[in-house]
Amino acid sequence: MTSASLIAWISAAITFGTIILYGSVGEILTEKAGNLNLGVPGIMYLGGIAALAGSFFYETGTAEPVPAVSACIAVLCALAASVAGGLLYSFMTVTLRANQNVTGLTLTILGGGIANFFGGSLVKLSGGVGQIHVEAASSAFRFKLPFLSTELGAVSSLFFSYGLLAYVAIAIALLAQHVLDRTRIGLNLRAVGENPGTADAAGISVTKYKYLTTITGAMIEGLGGLYYVMDYTKGTWDNGGSLEALGWLAVALVIFTSWKPRSAVPGSYLFGFCYWSYLYIPAGVSAVLADFFHASSVTYMQNLYEMIPYLVTIIVLVAVSRKRRRENQNPESLGLSYFREER
Repeated sequence: MTSASLIAWISAAITFGTIILYGSVGEILTEKAGNLNLGVPGIMYLGGIAALAGSFFYETGTAEPVPAVSACIAVLCALAASVAGGLLYSFMTVTLRANQNVTGLTLTILGGGIANFFGGSLVKLSGGVGQIHVEAASSAFRFKLPFLSTELGAVSSLFFSYGLLAYVAIAIALLAQHVLDRTRIGLNLRAVGENPGTADAAGISVTKYKYLTTITGAMIEGLGGLYYVMDYTKGTWDNGGSLEALGWLAVALVIFTSWKPRSAVPGSYLFGFCYWSYLYIPAGVSAVLADFFHASSVTYMQNLYEMIPYLVTIIVLVAVSRKRRRENQNPESLGLSYFREER
C-alpha cells in the first residue's frame, strides 16, 4: 500500500468517524445520567433534516444567499430539532417513567420517518432526485484553510483538510471529559447515574440533571446529523438509511469507550478505518479472504468488512467484562426509572 493510499484511508476514516463521534459523545453524557437513549439515530435524523430544510428555504428564497448566514440557520434549526427530540424522550422517561428502551426505539422510528418524509418533500420541491443542494451552507461547513490543507504537503492535509465541525467534535469530546472528571456538575451528574436515591438525599435534583443532560446529549447528537448532511453528503439528502446505521454505530461505540468521551475520539476514527477497509486493503488480501469465506462478489466482501467495527465492539465488551473494573462499567442505574417514593 502506498503512503497516498494510507493517507486517503485515514482521511476517509476521520470524516466518517466524526459523525459517529458526535452521536457517541452525546449518548455517553445521556447514559452517565442513567438514561439509556436508543433514539440516537432518530435525533441525528431530526438534526440533519432540520438543518437541511432551514438552509434550503433560506437559499431558495434569497437571490444571493450568504454562506455564513445559511450555516447559522442550519445550526440553529439542527439544535432546535434535537432539543425537541431530547425533551420528548426526557418527558416520557423521566416525568412519565416510561420504559427507556421502548421510548428510545420509538424515537428512532419517529425521527427517521419525519426526516425521510420531509426529505422526500424537499427533493420534490427541488426538482427531483439528486437536485437538492444547499451549496452556500455546505461550502461554509466544508471550508478549509488552503495554506494548511494543501500547500504544506500530504502530511499536513491529513490533519487540516476537514471542515470546522470535525474539529468541534474533538473539542466537545474533550470538554465533556473535563466536565465529568473535574467539575462539581460532573460529580453530581455521575452521582445521579450511579445512585439517584443517594444523590436525591444529598440535595441534588435528579430530575433537573436527567433533563439537562439528556437534552445536552441530544444537541450534540443533532450536530452529528448536521455534519452528515452538510459535510459528509455535501448538502444533499440521502434516504437510504446510512445515517441510521451510523447512529447505531455511535451507540455501540459507547460500550467500546467504556463511557469515556475522550476515548470516543480514537474509537470513532477506528470504526471509520475499519468501515472503509474494503476500499484500501490490498487486492491480494481481499482475494484470499474472499476465497476463505467463499464470497462470490465484491458486495459480499464489503458486507464482511462492514462487520468489523461491531466485531471489535464485542471483543472489547468481553475484555472489559472480564476485567470487572468498576470504572469501565456502565452507570449503576442505567435504563432504570427513578421513583423517589421508593428511596
